[in-house]
Amino acid sequence: MSRVTLALVALVGILAGALGYAAVSRPAPQTDAVAVQALIDEAISAYDAKRLVEASAAPQDVAAIDPETLNPLIESYLMSDPKILQRMSVALDTTLQAEERSQATTAIASMQEAIFNDPGQVVLGNPQGDVTLVEFFDYNCGYCRAALPDMATLLAEDPNLRVVLKEFPILSNESIDAARVAVLVGDADVDYWTFHETLFTSRSQVDKQVALAAAADLGLSPVSLELDMGTEAVSQTIQTSYEIARALNITGTPTYIIGNEIIPGAIGLDELRARIANMRACGETQCEG
Repeated sequence: MSRVTLALVALVGILAGALGYAAVSRPAPQTDAVAVQALIDEAISAYDAKRLVEASAAPQDVAAIDPETLNPLIESYLMSDPKILQRMSVALDTTLQAEERSQATTAIASMQEAIFNDPGQVVLGNPQGDVTLVEFFDYNCGYCRAALPDMATLLAEDPNLRVVLKEFPILSNESIDAARVAVLVGDADVDYWTFHETLFTSRSQVDKQVALAAAADLGLSPVSLELDMGTEAVSQTIQTSYEIARALNITGTPTYIIGNEIIPGAIGLDELRARIANMRACGETQCEG
């Protein structure tokens, strides 16, 4: 065991003792952080001395640390700087977020083509845009409906934005039927955004009939659409969205992907703008400095 490891063991013991001491009601001696450091230094020195013992000597047990000595030191140390636990919590959150970003980057890279270039997906805005915004949505999702103006604004104000819409019907069978019609509308030579907007502004639950009516308003045949909505090609388009969602642990709508970041929830226009701007500035949704 190295000196660094021993120091870590001592620190773990300190934190464990702190939890145990919280249940004991006795006044804490006024000992500062210097005493705690001295205790660790003493443990390291004892370890160094033990290393000098001949290899043939019998192993020696490490003397147990007296909790009545250690616990008051821990409490005094924590009481002298109560914000240490807050800093530890912030550090833990930062570490977990970094791990999540790393995992997301790996997962997105493994499904790059399916996420950004699947032939069955709907692409709005500039097909050659320098930034791609992907949205997973369900036509019966209230949060998706509330976020629709954000998408409309981005498409209107940003001529270099490429938007990919992923049918992700997870809320009901009616959502699945509407998504099937939507896939066919996306393949037709009509204004998909008008169809998309009509469904999201419907005052009733969005189902097959609502979707067929919206498609008919664009000149498409409801009869033909209903006949084709169960085809394998339509099913595969929706299945691809499910597979991507499973791989990326996407469980709700709306969920956005920009660059290598998975963004759950309707985060608002300003947040989306900021991430798009960062992608152009540094190639990441969050630029350093």
